[in-house]
Amino acid sequence: MDVGDNISSSKAVWSFKGKVAESFVEHISRSIPFYTEGHELICHLSDYFVSPDSTVYELGCSTGELLGKLAAYNELKPDVRWIGIDVEQDMIRQAAKTCGGQENIDLRCANILDFDYEKADLIVAYYTLQFVPERFRQQMIDTIYESLNWGGAFILFEKVGAPDARFQDIMSGLYRDFKRRADYTADQILDKETSLKGVLKPFSSQGNQDLLRRAGFVDLMTVMKYVCFEGFVAIK
Repeated sequence: MDVGDNISSSKAVWSFKGKVAESFVEHISRSIPFYTEGHELICHLSDYFVSPDSTVYELGCSTGELLGKLAAYNELKPDVRWIGIDVEQDMIRQAAKTCGGQENIDLRCANILDFDYEKADLIVAYYTLQFVPERFRQQMIDTIYESLNWGGAFILFEKVGAPDARFQDIMSGLYRDFKRRADYTADQILDKETSLKGVLKPFSSQGNQDLLRRAGFVDLMTVMKYVCFEGFVAIK
């Protein structure tokens, strides 16, 4: 199945393995509204949480684009540890190329669900949690909360579902229109939707906030939203 940007999805099941890493940045930048602007916002948000000697995690770091930008943005703060975790070795190899020369970046090929986290001042999940099986998401958020220092932040960007069927139809239609404007064909849009069934399972905006609050987060807010894409900041 052709989903665009020289990416094929075999057997109608989306995967981040293989050659996807080579075209990932181009594909995801065309597929998610304000993808690069989200990176810029997170860099600016990091001003409030990253200090000298901080530890920062990106969960599902993919090709390392965001992690590299964060490290460069905060380069004047000494001894910050930037740790990127991704389960796919192909993504980690691409991230090593992206972040080459940035000595304070540590890339780990591991499952974010069972990783042994150190205390951190900032943890970022940029369109990652939506791929974690639903039954493990609360466990993941609980782990993130426990891994943060007091006053530390979790920045979560997700594709979100609508509160009811009427709004879901509207949101889905608007998103398809966005992808058409990005020059994806109708067949490519349909193939991508088919390949993601059972793989990407978005919660609603309220559902994500409920996960955060059950973990212990009290102070949280939306910092960016466009149709079915939303960014949250939760402070411990």
